[in-house]
Parts: sequence; structure tokens; C-alpha cells
Amino acid sequence: MTKLSKKRKRTSHIDNVEEEIKPLQSTRQSDEPPTKKVKWINKQRVLVLASRGINHRHRHLMEDLKKLMPHHKTEPKMERSKTLTVINEICEIKNCGKAMLFEGRKKQDLYLWMSQAPQGPSIKFLVENVHTVAELKLNGNCLRGSRPLLSFDEAFTKKPEYQLMKELLSQTFGVPNHHPKSQPFFDHVYVFTILDDKIWFRNFQILSEDGAVTEIGPRFVLNPVKLFSGSFNGSALWENPKYISPSVYRRQIRLSTNRNVRNK
Repeated sequence: MTKLSKKRKRTSHIDNVEEEIKPLQSTRQSDEPPTKKVKWINKQRVLVLASRGINHRHRHLMEDLKKLMPHHKTEPKMERSKTLTVINEICEIKNCGKAMLFEGRKKQDLYLWMSQAPQGPSIKFLVENVHTVAELKLNGNCLRGSRPLLSFDEAFTKKPEYQLMKELLSQTFGVPNHHPKSQPFFDHVYVFTILDDKIWFRNFQILSEDGAVTEIGPRFVLNPVKLFSGSFNGSALWENPKYISPSVYRRQIRLSTNRNVRNK
């Protein structure tokens, strides 16, 4: 039997030929997937949960903030019988470094806790003038998961308590770079302004590079109550002297109206 000889294909070698290099694109579409070979260094996660007793408006506000924070972790409603320090254990289980607790009182008052778990500090706010995205129906819109720009008023640098609030707000609302659930660009901006010793929050869409913006929502006002050295506990570092609880404020209005009726 004769062996069949296999013919080898001759390969032609071309020397000194430069490979074609594709030029970089000057523009990039917003729906293009990000490059995979990136380092996700800041693995900061925020635990967002609520306690029993919040009403539907407060729940809608919490859901609006969740949509703006792709780096959040959810948790079912916390029972009133549990202490607030249990949140530190939940943060450890879910590998979260920050926590946001929406605490409802009397089904009409909303308090917001922000904390750096587990060592602290933490701050307690009274949330006022709540307007959700569904209520406002504004023209602004942003892509879900995109990173925001944070704009703070100059008043945040004048007092030490405001400096601490600025740092806690920036670390909580700021989306980490190269987060898997985020988009690699900025198309909206959070504006924090101090007026009447309260922090006003606004969310705007960036329309163009020349600074044109339009509001998206939600809107709310944070009235600082007290700063604590620990996470949901510890000694009080600062207390707002101008703070009046909502129940006392409503009682004063009720007494003033009764007094006016008697004088008639």
C-alpha cells in the first residue's frame, strides 16, 4: 500500500508590514456597554431600609432614592421592638459601610438616619416638604444607574457640623466609580443647599455642557436634629438648638388657634 503524502499549505510571510490600528472614536453612545477590564476599587454599599409606621408618601420617597443609588442594598421593614443598633449587624452581614434608615412617627412624621457602620458617626434628620417624582411630574429625566455630580453650598465649609454632614452625604449619595450596576458617565447633579439652617435637596438633569439643567425630582428638606459619635448610638457631638419637634409645633398651633377663637 502506498502512503498518501499530505500536502502542506505554504504560508507566505510578509515582512515589515504594520498592523492596521483602529483610531479611537471621538464620540461614544450612551447605550454602549462599559469596558470590562476596569478596577472596581471603591466597593462602598449603602443599606437602605425603613421601620414600621411610614406612610405611602415616605415609602415612595425611599423608592425614588433607591432608583438614584445603584450601590444600595435593600432590607425588609424593621420592627419597632428592635433597637437601632441591630442595623450595624445587618450592615456587617450585607457588607455595607453606610446605612440609611427611614423612621416614621405617628404615620405623618419622617426621620432619616444616616450612619457610617459600625464605628460611626451618625446623624438624625427630620424630613420636611417631601415631594416625590410621581407628584412633581417634571420634564427632567436621567438614565437609571448613571453617576451623579454632587454640588454643595459654600455654607457647608463654614461650620464643623456642616463639614461632617457634607462628608457623610457625599459618601452616601455618591456612586462609586466602575460600579457594576452603574453607567460610566454623568447626566444629573444633586444640589445640597443650606437655607434657614436646613439642607435642601434637588436633583437636576444636565442638558448640555454649557450648564443648562432641568429638574427631575424628588424634593425634600433635611432638618438636622442631632449628631452622634457612634453608629445609631454614642454621645451627642452636636444638637440643633433651633429644632422643634413636629408634635410640639402642632401643639403650639393648636393652642394659638384656640386662643384666637376665645378672644373673638
